[in-house]
Amino acid sequence: MTAAYDRKTVLHDVSLTVGERDFLGITGPNGGGKTTLLKVILGLMKPSAGRVCFYRGGRLVPTLGIGYLPQVNRIDRRFPISVREAVASGLMAGKRPLQRFSAADGQRIEEVLAQMGLETLAKRPVGELSGGELQRVLLGRAIVSQPEALVLDEPDTYIDKAFKQRLYALLDDFSRRAAVILVSHDRAAMQSRVKHVAHLNGTLQYYPAESYPWNENG
Repeated sequence: MTAAYDRKTVLHDVSLTVGERDFLGITGPNGGGKTTLLKVILGLMKPSAGRVCFYRGGRLVPTLGIGYLPQVNRIDRRFPISVREAVASGLMAGKRPLQRFSAADGQRIEEVLAQMGLETLAKRPVGELSGGELQRVLLGRAIVSQPEALVLDEPDTYIDKAFKQRLYALLDDFSRRAAVILVSHDRAAMQSRVKHVAHLNGTLQYYPAESYPWNENG
């Protein structure tokens, strides 16, 4: 797969396989193509050559359920939506217009609010949240549908230290039943939990986590 912006190639001849319940860490220097790779996986950007294929149970399928937490959130803080409603919006993809949430949906929403430590903030407008609180809301929105893969681009950018350990515990748990693709500069956190590493700097080098030269690459 090759990806380019305005004819400028960012990723060249990249080949990558992510398995079920894999925990893939993506590293590399700024400008190396990490976010571009995520956009291609998510279908937000078309590759200039090659393609992305999805499989379920060994069979080719058109798409998979993927949760996504971007590096920079662009949520409009002026939009009148509560924390609970923002998390619940992660379930809308599978609903018909105006279809109500089921009792099971409601229970799942409350579970995720608890996981994110947002129970006491559930009725608060998102415009009143701190950066770390909003990041937790967006992570909750990404996982509430129990997707088959979770893609995170620098998820701990705004999260406070108190929640950071909880965040990675949640990712550890999630990776036991679905794939996790994580871009992060926190090498200590990645080294202790990822199964494979994709190092990007225009091209891709793939390693089992135990073979990756953690202290050598930028």
